[in-house]
Amino acid sequence: MDGPPGNDCCSICHGSFNIPHQANCSHWYCGNCILQVWNHGSSLQPCKCPLCRRQITLLVPSQASSQQIHNPEAAEILKKIEAYNRLFGSQSTSLNQRVQDLPFLLKRLFRELMDPQRSLPFVIKARLYLALISTAVYVLSPVDIIPEALFGILGLLDDVIIALTFFLHVGTLYRSTLLRRYGGSSN
Repeated sequence: MDGPPGNDCCSICHGSFNIPHQANCSHWYCGNCILQVWNHGSSLQPCKCPLCRRQITLLVPSQASSQQIHNPEAAEILKKIEAYNRLFGSQSTSLNQRVQDLPFLLKRLFRELMDPQRSLPFVIKARLYLALISTAVYVLSPVDIIPEALFGILGLLDDVIIALTFFLHVGTLYRSTLLRRYGGSSN
């Protein structure tokens, strides 16, 4: 499923979705509606999600929205969304923001890895699998920075930190891929 739920509606206009986009908080909006929310506030900072009040630093169009590029109205909205993503997508975010974005990023990444019609760049896949293998080897190996045998449950802390680092790294990799894809390439 690469689109909003079928029985859902945009929480801004309360109508059916028109050129739907998913925010990094996982909520769906019409592309034009979320741009109006941003234009209504300060255009120097990202808008906040009308539902959860988190900063929206990334807007990802649904697959159907991306395919409407030949439609002039949709093309204009997609261009504005790209500009929004260029402005706010690569801003440094706090650790808290990165952890909050993990469910959104990991869910999309998993769907993309399982979909044979979509493909991640080879370098991203290689880095992803290398990080996964390294993390698995560390977590499963008996050699630890804080050994469980000596410190009990506290010894699991280093394993949790390594796993969290893995997820943050994977989330950052995938976020950069989404920014390249939907924020226009700066190179």
